[in-house]
Amino acid sequence: MRTYGEIKLSDGKIEIEAEPHVLGRLKRVFKKVDRHSSRITMGNTPENCFDMLWFMQRYPLRCADRTLLKANARYYREVRKRLDAMSRENYKPREFKLADCVEQREYQLRAAEIYLVKRSLLVADDVGLGKTAIAIFSFTEPKTLPALVVTLTHLPRQWESEINRFAPGISTHILKKGTPYKLPEFFGRPPDVLIVNYHKLAGWEHYLKDYVNSVTFDECQELRRTESNKYMAAQAIARNCKYKLGLSATPIYNYGIEFFNIMQVIEEDRLGAEYEFVNEWCDGYSYGGKTRVKEPKEFGSWLRENHIMIRRTRSDVGRELPDVSKVPYIVDSDEARLNEIKDSATELAKIILRKIDASKEMRFTASGQFDMLMRQATGIAKAPYVADFVKILCEGGEQVVLYGWHREVYNLWEPRLREYNPAWYTGSETPKKKDESKDAFLSGESRVLFMSLRSGLGLDGLQKVCRTVVFGELDWSPGIHEQCIGRIHRDGQKEKVVAYYLMAESGSDPIIAETLGIKREQALIVDPDKPLVEKLTRDHDGLRKLAQQYLEGK
Repeated sequence: MRTYGEIKLSDGKIEIEAEPHVLGRLKRVFKKVDRHSSRITMGNTPENCFDMLWFMQRYPLRCADRTLLKANARYYREVRKRLDAMSRENYKPREFKLADCVEQREYQLRAAEIYLVKRSLLVADDVGLGKTAIAIFSFTEPKTLPALVVTLTHLPRQWESEINRFAPGISTHILKKGTPYKLPEFFGRPPDVLIVNYHKLAGWEHYLKDYVNSVTFDECQELRRTESNKYMAAQAIARNCKYKLGLSATPIYNYGIEFFNIMQVIEEDRLGAEYEFVNEWCDGYSYGGKTRVKEPKEFGSWLRENHIMIRRTRSDVGRELPDVSKVPYIVDSDEARLNEIKDSATELAKIILRKIDASKEMRFTASGQFDMLMRQATGIAKAPYVADFVKILCEGGEQVVLYGWHREVYNLWEPRLREYNPAWYTGSETPKKKDESKDAFLSGESRVLFMSLRSGLGLDGLQKVCRTVVFGELDWSPGIHEQCIGRIHRDGQKEKVVAYYLMAESGSDPIIAETLGIKREQALIVDPDKPLVEKLTRDHDGLRKLAQQYLEGK
């Protein structure tokens, strides 16, 4: 039989040398490979082995490692067949040993079972659908213990409470120091589940990587940047674990490469090497080494089809809540406060719009400064009127979550709302203080909760006492607003949720408000029909438009 070249498996790679026209066909079929190389190299993954055997039916290649190639392909085919069966609507997942009071929902059971079979999974279910429960279900399997939960700074106590409620037979311990200490024992043995926040993870790396059998990364978008100590610690721990679970309703914040970084922790090399991922799915590297997914709908479909990510919306699982009433409302603003920044804002706006005598880096820096200056000035200018609006809601009997961004703005709200004993849940409070603020709001001691637009991810419980959200400041991303609303628009909410967007007619609000209605970038990766994966950094097109209008109207 004629052969067209040779394929070798070595050092975690597949290397192919073949006749030019066969290499050309390979490069067209496998978009991930380097199109300019005379030799093709790709990761030695079960999926690549499966695909290469398929390709070799048309173009036979010599292979001294054919037995290994077939074994890897067979493993991929068998696991894929099993996972496909578990994903069908008529599949009945098993139940887990949990407290009698816990409702074991079919879609959660299915995800937990897929995870236990596959041993690595990203769960990107909609906000409020119970991603935490999926992890807890898996803890009832002894082979996952001892387990580690890594979460945000304000959530360890919530995780411990949920584990104790779902599975009271599982012992838990929150790591309270940044360096190892002797763990307490429960009934003569160490804790079944350790809970730690991302900031403490690096200090425990060497202890945990030899201790735990499974790791759950809650809000795993925290792992999107490889240069952080927490990322390196997470990857070291995950490499020694048999089971790895990622939980996030927004796994991509801005760039496709961030998703690659996250998956390198959850399922290393599943997306191939970085250059393979960029070649196959992205539009190349841009300024700062970033890259965007060029076909997000196609990529999202591939992730779900290959059981790399599981994602269900409320409509998918039949647990839809009443639609949120979103009410835009114009409030007055103090133009004098905006005029205070006139000189600085004008100069920054000119830099942003320059194309010849300003470097890309200079314009990038100016954009950040202009964004901060304009949004803060706008927030300050309308702060008294925002507080008065919230006061009217409180007088009507509502408890209100009031979202902002700048400390100076919170400080203007506080004296006007002091009679309602506002609690603070922003970026400045300690975890203990945040817990106290949450408790005060839930008890009714505080009628208003100041919350940062970027705080409170994963926070649960506010829906029991509150149905009203007020955005006193705006964010460029619609995804951030959806997450904020999701703090109270979730299971347990008994009433229709109302979200008020309080906007000034000047400053940054008009442009941001316009942007919020149209900017849905990178959304289709997670769900083809609903925007979810969002660009959460400042919007450069919107900033340029804001700068242009500022100069025209100054």
